[in-house]
Amino acid sequence: MDHDKQDNQMHQNKKDRQLDQFRRQNTGNPMTDINGQKVANDQKTLRAGKRGPLLMQDFHFYKKQSHFNRERIPEKVVHARGFGVHGVFEATESLEEYTMAKFLEPGTKTPVFVRFSNFIGNRGSKDTAVDIRGFATKFYTEQGNYDMLALQFPVFILADAMKFMDVTHAAKPEPRQHMPQATVAHDNFWDYVVSNPESAHMVMWVMSMRGRPRSWRMMEGYPINTFRFINKEGKSTFVRFIWKPKLGVHSLMLDEANIIGGVDPDFHRRDIVEAIGNGAFPEYELCVQLIDEEDEFKFDFDILDDTKFWPEEEVPPKVVGKMTLNRLMDNFFAENEQSAFNPSNLVPGIEFTNDPVLQGRSFAYRDTELHRHHSANYEELPINRPISDVNHNLRDSYLKYPIEQDSVHFHNNMQAENTPAEVSPEEGGYENYPGQVEGHVTREHPSESFQDYYSQARMFWNSLSMPEKQDLVDSFSFHVGSVKNKDIRQKTVEMFGNVDTDFATMLAENIGVEPPQTAHVDYEKSSSALSQLNTPHSAWTSRVAVLIGDEFNGEELKKVLDALAGVKAKVDIVSETLAPVKGSDGLELTPTQTFLTVHPTLYDSIFVAGGKAKNQMKFDQAVMDFFKMQYMHMKPIAVSADAEQYVLQTEDNNMEGVVLASANPEFARQYVDALAIKRFWDRT
Repeated sequence: MDHDKQDNQMHQNKKDRQLDQFRRQNTGNPMTDINGQKVANDQKTLRAGKRGPLLMQDFHFYKKQSHFNRERIPEKVVHARGFGVHGVFEATESLEEYTMAKFLEPGTKTPVFVRFSNFIGNRGSKDTAVDIRGFATKFYTEQGNYDMLALQFPVFILADAMKFMDVTHAAKPEPRQHMPQATVAHDNFWDYVVSNPESAHMVMWVMSMRGRPRSWRMMEGYPINTFRFINKEGKSTFVRFIWKPKLGVHSLMLDEANIIGGVDPDFHRRDIVEAIGNGAFPEYELCVQLIDEEDEFKFDFDILDDTKFWPEEEVPPKVVGKMTLNRLMDNFFAENEQSAFNPSNLVPGIEFTNDPVLQGRSFAYRDTELHRHHSANYEELPINRPISDVNHNLRDSYLKYPIEQDSVHFHNNMQAENTPAEVSPEEGGYENYPGQVEGHVTREHPSESFQDYYSQARMFWNSLSMPEKQDLVDSFSFHVGSVKNKDIRQKTVEMFGNVDTDFATMLAENIGVEPPQTAHVDYEKSSSALSQLNTPHSAWTSRVAVLIGDEFNGEELKKVLDALAGVKAKVDIVSETLAPVKGSDGLELTPTQTFLTVHPTLYDSIFVAGGKAKNQMKFDQAVMDFFKMQYMHMKPIAVSADAEQYVLQTEDNNMEGVVLASANPEFARQYVDALAIKRFWDRT
């Protein structure tokens, strides 16, 4: 074994080592078919004469083509567009008082696989759609796999699993022409919303900036459901989980998201690939919100209602660990497409509650994968396989490849001494919590507060800053403005008049209907945790375009590039061609992009270095186009002392967030400080 391979194995976790046995490389070897026969000709079919028909005996062509015809498996009905990465979770704070889950014991490191996804669009749609994002994490624990399925919002669009199908049908493209793709800007979705008022709260979140994350690395994750922690004494505590990104929560503006969807549909996956490739590993803190059993009815919301969140001011989150995503997939299909998540994959110490949506999810996810994979053996696939021992009496089904050698496959038995044997709870066997059940068979909601559709939606509105409120109005106006049925538009205004009268009035004016007759609910609570203005801000891993031509100021540029390297910024050198450009001091740089290959919306900021070009008019126009769009989107802009002609300052432009190099010895530092702010909302 060579030293590099040996060193690599020393740094692998247990899941990586397990996956090693399934990894293989075809390149560098002679070609064979699937049966191991060496192939003499893989380019031409076998024919009866040069101009004759193809022969049925060409088994090599038949194997090749028939396998190709079956390469795709059914995409997921929802969350079809996804991307997975590997990492590790390390528990940092003791939860022994609440749970016996071993992966949550301080110091324990657990391999994870995380799949980010979009809810509505198909597998070939765009990353930046205004949509629900999935944030599914598979923990490969020593007690078996634990799956945590989160969204980027703390609330769901329905309160009962019975409506899974209905809301999905409503959000998807209409069934006649199958349009539009990956958007809810159409009649069917808003018809569903106004006809199902429990959707109001989540729709506020989807339409907000949170529905357009800047990056998966800057997106929270909420499993939305209420679970139980169970400790060694059998005591139960209600729990909800939150993933909080170390970089804070940041978003795209509406037109940015729409433009990027066309310019670079892979924007989010490219972002995480670049970050991990550059060693800027995404990090998230795992937080828990805990409610004692005796406090179940203490709040003005039902803790089992997934259309409600637990305000952080009332149920403070406790940080209990950190997840670091540090490795990319080796094969998209084998890992991402074949990965399967199921909220019923639990470990001792974590248990269901009677949350109506969770109860339905426990059935739906496994059933979906049974359909997609056409086999009960999908959990034996390498990406889904636990690292803990697996011993059971389940047998056969399609594509069973482990060779079970047992002659006995039932329980109880005498011949195998009743093995595989049951495991007592004391030795780690999973035991369900003996929760009390009472009442009559019914389809009623668990409590009357399930019908309080608007209080927390109003709390969300109350918590937003003015820029966030304006953005929400614009987003609603864009989506509801695409609805052709005027009655649906009017009912949307009436519905959200219950949330805020002024908000609904502005919406009505924008979409051509009457102001609301409804008045908003009497609920004035707010939560500072809901505004993105209060999230952590950092220049770390910003994406920057340096707009440059010949005769640029080399000394100035070096200082800027050094400062950007200090925050691991992803820097593109953008010019009119990919030919090298030379500074006034002789410094030579090779551009990585041209004005034709990239778009201003792809960057968090620009540094206008300026310079000379063969077609100076075209160069200047391209720089101005970048400047105008970055300025319009409130982003930080740095300008070289030799490029101030591109800054068209007027009485109407206050130039907030534009950092000038001229006579400014602190230019590079001030630019990095501006990058951390991200948006200058007071800009005019």
